[in-house]
Amino acid sequence: MKTAAPSSKSISLLTATGIVVANMIGTGVFTSLGFQVIGLPSGFAILALWLVGGICALCGALCYGELAAALPRSGGEYHLLSRIYHPAVGFLAGWLSATVGFAAPVAAAAMAFGTYFGHVIPQADPKVLSLLLVVVVTLVHLGGTRVGSGFQNVATGFKILLIFALIIAGIAMQAPQPVSFAPTARDPALIMSGAFAISLVFVMYSYAGWNASIYLAGEVRDPGRNLPRSLFFGTAFVVVLYVALNAVFLRAAPMPELAQKTEIGQIAAGHIFGEGGGRIMAGLISFGLISSISAMTWTGPRVTMTMGEDLPRLRWLAIQNSRAVPSVAMLLQLAVVVALILTATFEKVVNYIQFSLTACSFLTVLGLIVLRVREPALPRPYRTWGYPFTPLLFLAVSLWMMGFQLRDKPQEALAGLATMGLGLIVYFCSRANASDPSKPIAP
Repeated sequence: MKTAAPSSKSISLLTATGIVVANMIGTGVFTSLGFQVIGLPSGFAILALWLVGGICALCGALCYGELAAALPRSGGEYHLLSRIYHPAVGFLAGWLSATVGFAAPVAAAAMAFGTYFGHVIPQADPKVLSLLLVVVVTLVHLGGTRVGSGFQNVATGFKILLIFALIIAGIAMQAPQPVSFAPTARDPALIMSGAFAISLVFVMYSYAGWNASIYLAGEVRDPGRNLPRSLFFGTAFVVVLYVALNAVFLRAAPMPELAQKTEIGQIAAGHIFGEGGGRIMAGLISFGLISSISAMTWTGPRVTMTMGEDLPRLRWLAIQNSRAVPSVAMLLQLAVVVALILTATFEKVVNYIQFSLTACSFLTVLGLIVLRVREPALPRPYRTWGYPFTPLLFLAVSLWMMGFQLRDKPQEALAGLATMGLGLIVYFCSRANASDPSKPIAP
């Protein structure tokens, strides 16, 4: 075992883009439509909802692209917030990522894998399948970046082919539902309604992951060029897939049958391919989730590793194996994932960290404006398209989402803030041996 050393630039633009796509396409797009059709019984309004969410995600990706290109170091918001504001602010973001920010979504996707695959092999224990999957994926990524890249590319390619097959089959089906995607007189009122606003919060969660490649910035080839491209291309691609996929779901199954259901993909596939085909598609969807689990297994430990590089008392978190993989950080994340799967507490965890994660993204995009004002001479290989309107739109939507979360789920939001407070205590204890705790981390 060895401590962290500069990583080789082994991640290509294709792999970095695939990481963004894999992180974004998780369980959300296959589960959330059932709750949207209740308050928005309109094909046009629902597609508008997913398009608006996609535009907001693209705004965030464009902003992160400038920051990541100017400050190319692995660690995501931990590194960026440390550099822009203060190491303590960055540590709070890293603390969330290192504890449950990545582990909870991995656990959720793994449990979804077990549930979907259970439709193919009813006698299989979903929890055992979930545990087996996260262990195998972790072992793959412990084999090195080259092995992990190959596995990630194959898994992401399979997921994209699966979604394309579902979209094409849905478009070609002979007896679609009588749903119209053209605007009607009632659509403006639906788009301005509270139901649209509430649904947008959950759509934005489905788009989460658009910033994934910045967590591996230090390992990406030509980061000034490839990081912004990976963020934009990956996010734009997923926006197109999400809009098309939801159109197919609405075209395939009647809205009353979808209402309040979570297994949207399986229901739609059953109408497209028949009952037997629906079970097969459920199995394919479960394998499609492997890509998301792999991407988060890869990216999450890089945040923990970067924290270990900077903080004396957390130096053990930066230990790498002989293949330059942050093995301790990766095994630590695996332990948290296993605990969440065994206790089935990940849903509560995801709910209470959502406010904090939104706040981290808000502060990061705000940091783009701060750096433009404070350090105008900072080399910027890429500049955000549409500045300042692009970051202002993202900030407005994020602020609205946080306000909604405080109003609708105050206990979860306050619990997230309490977690950040605990992280602050850990930070100052970890910096006890540092010569200058207030000195910002270098780019």
